[in-house]
Amino acid sequence: MNVKHSLATLGLIGTLAFVPAAIAALKVGAKAPEFSAPAYLAGDAFTFKLADALKKGPVVVYFFPAAHTAGCNVEASLFSQAIEKFKAKNTTVIGVTAGNIDELADFSKETEHCGGKFAVAADRGAKIAKQYDALLKAKPDWSDRTSYVIAPSGKIVHVYSAMSPNQHVKQTLDAVEALAKQ
Repeated sequence: MNVKHSLATLGLIGTLAFVPAAIAALKVGAKAPEFSAPAYLAGDAFTFKLADALKKGPVVVYFFPAAHTAGCNVEASLFSQAIEKFKAKNTTVIGVTAGNIDELADFSKETEHCGGKFAVAADRGAKIAKQYDALLKAKPDWSDRTSYVIAPSGKIVHVYSAMSPNQHVKQTLDAVEALAKQ
Protein backbone atom coordinates (compact mmCIF):
# COMPACT_ATOMS: atom_id res chain seq x y z
CA MET A 1 0.00 0.00 0.00
CA ASN A 2 1.30 3.49 -0.79
CA VAL A 3 2.59 5.55 2.11
CA LYS A 4 0.20 8.35 1.18
CA HIS A 5 -2.77 6.34 2.42
CA SER A 6 -3.57 7.30 5.97
CA LEU A 7 -4.31 5.07 8.89
CA ALA A 8 -7.81 6.52 8.84
CA THR A 9 -8.38 5.07 5.37
CA LEU A 10 -7.06 1.71 6.50
CA GLY A 11 -9.37 1.85 9.52
CA LEU A 12 -12.34 2.67 7.30
CA ILE A 13 -11.57 -0.20 4.98
CA GLY A 14 -11.23 -2.54 7.94
CA THR A 15 -14.59 -1.35 9.21
CA LEU A 16 -16.19 -1.76 5.78
CA ALA A 17 -15.23 -5.43 5.75
CA PHE A 18 -17.84 -5.95 8.46
CA VAL A 19 -20.57 -3.74 6.97
CA PRO A 20 -23.15 -5.70 4.98
CA ALA A 21 -23.42 -4.74 1.34
CA ALA A 22 -26.52 -3.00 0.11
CA ILE A 23 -29.11 -5.25 -1.43
CA ALA A 24 -29.01 -4.38 -5.09
CA ALA A 25 -32.31 -2.89 -6.24
CA LEU A 26 -31.68 -3.73 -9.87
CA LYS A 27 -33.01 -7.22 -10.36
CA VAL A 28 -32.40 -9.87 -12.95
CA GLY A 29 -34.44 -8.95 -16.03
CA ALA A 30 -34.23 -5.20 -15.45
CA LYS A 31 -32.79 -2.95 -18.13
CA ALA A 32 -29.27 -1.87 -17.17
CA PRO A 33 -28.93 1.92 -16.97
CA GLU A 34 -26.82 3.29 -19.82
CA PHE A 35 -23.65 5.11 -18.82
CA SER A 36 -20.38 6.44 -20.13
CA ALA A 37 -17.45 7.36 -17.93
CA PRO A 38 -13.78 8.31 -18.05
CA ALA A 39 -11.81 5.08 -17.85
CA TYR A 40 -8.29 3.66 -17.95
CA LEU A 41 -6.83 0.54 -19.51
CA ALA A 42 -3.15 -0.11 -18.84
CA GLY A 43 -2.84 3.54 -17.79
CA ASP A 44 -4.31 4.91 -21.02
CA ALA A 45 -7.36 7.17 -20.72
CA PHE A 46 -10.50 6.68 -22.82
CA THR A 47 -14.26 6.99 -22.46
CA PHE A 48 -16.05 3.75 -21.64
CA LYS A 49 -19.57 3.50 -23.08
CA LEU A 50 -21.76 0.63 -21.96
CA ALA A 51 -23.73 0.69 -25.24
CA ASP A 52 -20.54 0.21 -27.28
CA ALA A 53 -19.34 -2.65 -25.07
CA LEU A 54 -22.70 -4.44 -25.32
CA LYS A 55 -22.38 -4.49 -29.12
CA LYS A 56 -19.41 -6.86 -28.63
CA GLY A 57 -21.11 -9.22 -26.16
CA PRO A 58 -22.00 -9.48 -22.47
CA VAL A 59 -20.56 -6.99 -19.99
CA VAL A 60 -19.55 -7.51 -16.38
CA VAL A 61 -19.91 -4.22 -14.52
CA TYR A 62 -18.38 -4.62 -11.11
CA PHE A 63 -18.55 -1.82 -8.59
CA PHE A 64 -15.80 -1.55 -6.00
CA PRO A 65 -15.30 0.96 -3.16
CA ALA A 66 -11.87 2.45 -3.98
CA ALA A 67 -8.62 1.85 -5.85
CA HIS A 68 -5.61 0.86 -3.77
CA THR A 69 -7.58 -0.54 -0.85
CA ALA A 70 -7.20 -4.08 0.47
CA GLY A 71 -10.39 -5.76 -0.77
CA CYS A 72 -10.40 -3.86 -4.05
CA ASN A 73 -6.80 -4.87 -4.74
CA VAL A 74 -7.77 -8.52 -4.23
CA GLU A 75 -10.85 -8.24 -6.44
CA ALA A 76 -8.97 -6.53 -9.28
CA SER A 77 -6.26 -9.16 -9.10
CA LEU A 78 -8.83 -11.97 -9.25
CA PHE A 79 -10.53 -10.43 -12.30
CA SER A 80 -7.12 -9.95 -13.92
CA GLN A 81 -6.24 -13.61 -13.37
CA ALA A 82 -9.53 -14.74 -14.92
CA ILE A 83 -9.78 -12.23 -17.77
CA GLU A 84 -8.93 -14.73 -20.52
CA LYS A 85 -11.93 -16.86 -19.47
CA PHE A 86 -14.19 -13.80 -19.83
CA LYS A 87 -12.64 -12.88 -23.18
CA ALA A 88 -13.22 -16.43 -24.42
CA LYS A 89 -16.94 -15.70 -23.97
CA ASN A 90 -16.65 -12.28 -25.74
CA THR A 91 -17.30 -10.59 -22.40
CA THR A 92 -16.07 -7.13 -21.43
CA VAL A 93 -15.13 -6.57 -17.78
CA ILE A 94 -15.26 -3.02 -16.39
CA GLY A 95 -14.58 -2.04 -12.80
CA VAL A 96 -16.39 1.11 -11.66
CA THR A 97 -15.53 3.15 -8.57
CA ALA A 98 -16.16 6.52 -6.99
CA GLY A 99 -13.29 6.13 -4.52
CA ASN A 100 -9.69 7.25 -5.11
CA ILE A 101 -10.46 8.00 -8.76
CA ASP A 102 -7.29 10.07 -9.09
CA GLU A 103 -5.38 6.78 -8.70
CA LEU A 104 -7.20 4.79 -11.40
CA ALA A 105 -4.61 5.25 -14.15
CA ASP A 106 -1.93 3.63 -11.98
CA PHE A 107 -4.36 1.04 -10.59
CA SER A 108 -5.28 -0.03 -14.14
CA LYS A 109 -1.71 -0.84 -15.11
CA GLU A 110 -0.16 -2.18 -11.90
CA THR A 111 0.59 -5.89 -12.18
CA GLU A 112 -0.72 -6.69 -8.71
CA HIS A 113 -4.10 -5.10 -9.54
CA CYS A 114 -5.65 -4.89 -13.02
CA GLY A 115 -2.38 -5.61 -14.78
CA GLY A 116 -3.52 -3.72 -17.87
CA LYS A 117 -5.94 -6.54 -18.65
CA PHE A 118 -9.28 -4.78 -18.15
CA ALA A 119 -10.51 -1.23 -17.74
CA VAL A 120 -11.58 0.67 -14.66
CA ALA A 121 -13.91 3.67 -14.80
CA ALA A 122 -14.18 6.76 -12.63
CA ASP A 123 -17.62 7.39 -11.18
CA ARG A 124 -17.40 11.02 -10.04
CA GLY A 125 -19.98 11.71 -7.37
CA ALA A 126 -21.07 8.04 -7.42
CA LYS A 127 -23.71 8.87 -10.03
CA ILE A 128 -23.41 5.53 -11.85
CA ALA A 129 -23.39 3.60 -8.57
CA LYS A 130 -26.57 5.41 -7.57
CA GLN A 131 -28.29 4.40 -10.84
CA TYR A 132 -27.29 0.79 -10.14
CA ASP A 133 -28.19 1.01 -6.43
CA ALA A 134 -24.60 0.15 -5.56
CA LEU A 135 -23.83 2.82 -2.95
CA LEU A 136 -21.88 1.96 0.16
CA LYS A 137 -24.11 2.63 3.16
CA ALA A 138 -21.20 3.51 5.46
CA LYS A 139 -19.74 5.94 2.90
CA PRO A 140 -22.44 6.87 0.34
CA ASP A 141 -20.06 8.82 -1.88
CA TRP A 142 -18.36 5.49 -2.66
CA SER A 143 -19.76 2.43 -4.39
CA ASP A 144 -20.22 -0.86 -2.60
CA ARG A 145 -19.05 -4.19 -3.98
CA THR A 146 -21.80 -5.27 -6.39
CA SER A 147 -21.30 -7.10 -9.67
CA TYR A 148 -23.72 -7.20 -12.56
CA VAL A 149 -23.68 -9.35 -15.69
CA ILE A 150 -25.47 -7.60 -18.54
CA ALA A 151 -26.56 -9.45 -21.69
CA PRO A 152 -25.98 -7.84 -25.10
CA SER A 153 -29.71 -6.96 -25.06
CA GLY A 154 -29.01 -4.63 -22.12
CA LYS A 155 -30.90 -6.82 -19.65
CA ILE A 156 -29.34 -7.73 -16.33
CA VAL A 157 -28.90 -11.50 -16.14
CA HIS A 158 -27.02 -11.76 -12.83
CA VAL A 159 -26.47 -9.68 -9.69
CA TYR A 160 -24.09 -10.43 -6.84
CA SER A 161 -23.52 -8.17 -3.81
CA ALA A 162 -21.03 -8.97 -1.05
CA MET A 163 -18.29 -6.89 0.56
CA SER A 164 -15.92 -9.84 0.43
CA PRO A 165 -14.20 -9.80 -2.97
CA ASN A 166 -13.67 -13.56 -3.02
CA GLN A 167 -16.76 -14.74 -4.96
CA HIS A 168 -17.35 -11.93 -7.46
CA VAL A 169 -15.24 -13.45 -10.22
CA LYS A 170 -16.69 -16.95 -9.78
CA GLN A 171 -20.25 -15.64 -9.60
CA THR A 172 -19.94 -13.48 -12.72
CA LEU A 173 -17.98 -16.04 -14.72
CA ASP A 174 -20.55 -18.74 -13.91
CA ALA A 175 -23.31 -16.36 -15.08
CA VAL A 176 -21.43 -15.54 -18.30
CA GLU A 177 -20.94 -19.25 -19.01
CA ALA A 178 -24.65 -19.94 -18.39
CA LEU A 179 -25.57 -17.06 -20.71
CA ALA A 180 -23.34 -18.51 -23.44
CA LYS A 181 -25.23 -21.80 -23.25
CA GLN A 182 -28.60 -20.14 -23.92
